[in-house]
Amino acid sequence: MTKHALPLNQQFCFAIYSLNSAMGRLYRPVLAEFGLTYPQYLVLLALWERDNQTVGELGKALSLETNTLTPLLKRMEVASLVQRRRCVQDERRVEVTLTEKGKHLEGRAHDIGLCVTRAVDRDDTDIAALRDQISNLTERLRAAVSSP
Repeated sequence: MTKHALPLNQQFCFAIYSLNSAMGRLYRPVLAEFGLTYPQYLVLLALWERDNQTVGELGKALSLETNTLTPLLKRMEVASLVQRRRCVQDERRVEVTLTEKGKHLEGRAHDIGLCVTRAVDRDDTDIAALRDQISNLTERLRAAVSSP
């Protein structure tokens, strides 16, 4: 008797993939009002939390490789949202800071994250608990990948 894989709609990985896709579709029109893509929004969130980070620090915070992050930052620099410059102490490192336009956008974009709470009709406590479960799962998967 041949064993069959679980159907697609019962695969955990597909549920997460579908969630990510739905999240992108939800955010897209909201972010379009600000001229942002979802990855650009994530970069801004990281810099609004702590400005003046290296590309490496941003990559670690966002779980993005430098070769993915660099073109994204270049586009954000062209849009006058961030400024990139070589570190004076170590020219191999590139520091990223918010421009005035990037800083100003924080106040205007403050409520963007509420689109999820409104869309799923759940309170902040439910969303926070789910976020914590997903974060815990992410860390466990990263640990599993890292272990020999």
